[in-house]
Amino acid sequence: MGALDGPKPRSQWQLFRSRFLKHRLAVFSLVLLILLIFACFAANLVAPFPANQQDLAVGAVGPNAHHWLGTDELGRDMLSEILYAGRTSLRIGLTVAFLSTLLGTVVGAISGYFGKWADQGLMRLTDLFLVIPQLVVLAIAIQGFGSTQVVIALSLAALFWMGEARVVRGQVLALREREFVEAARSIGASPMRVVFRHIIPNCLGPILVGATLGVAGAILTESALSYLGFGVQLPATSWGNLLSSARGYVGTPQAYLIYFPGLMILITVLAVNFLGDGLRDALDPYGSNG
Repeated sequence: MGALDGPKPRSQWQLFRSRFLKHRLAVFSLVLLILLIFACFAANLVAPFPANQQDLAVGAVGPNAHHWLGTDELGRDMLSEILYAGRTSLRIGLTVAFLSTLLGTVVGAISGYFGKWADQGLMRLTDLFLVIPQLVVLAIAIQGFGSTQVVIALSLAALFWMGEARVVRGQVLALREREFVEAARSIGASPMRVVFRHIIPNCLGPILVGATLGVAGAILTESALSYLGFGVQLPATSWGNLLSSARGYVGTPQAYLIYFPGLMILITVLAVNFLGDGLRDALDPYGSNG
């Protein structure tokens, strides 16, 4: 009997892990993001200097052994400032991704499953939000309600859910007549249970990829808002307002003050996008190269 026994089938988690680990760039990006998130949120422990500690006698000096990324015009250590600012940028990015993914998933699932008037109404609402000039609306909202991190995050989330809604709607439309969905209906499962217990778990790949894109998009948009003066305001700092504060140094010996925050935004956005690619390949067996 033992000779007839085949290999033990692998679980879904084992299949996912195997596919994901083959995507080396995604694995590297995940490790990098974990280290970056830890360094920023534990900045009180890992930053070489306290937040906003000034040394006017030092002034703006380039990278050196004592200040690895140099100092700004007030003598503040740039590495420390970038870590503390990253806490704000990452918090906004993660919050926006969570809220917009949640809202987009609910809207897309209801639209795709129920169809008819629900689909028509929700998709027209989605189309309306897609044509809204985002930066203008965000600037007006922030001017009206204040530039706190909560207002910025909620405003961004309110304008970032539409892509997720369209993706989820398409997935639900493709799945709602499948056998496992019909079986759930036949045993008396409620529509909400069918959608969120049986259909949504099978849309997890596109949802997670959309969430990673939401993180990257939120960080970039917050940076643009802060650069224009509408985002996070001093004394709070983000990578965006570090860029804004340093824009006058372009073409001067102190140009490193704009390079390093910009580099952090670039690295973070690329890492998030590569992670999204790896998750998509690992969660979609038809799209996986493994």
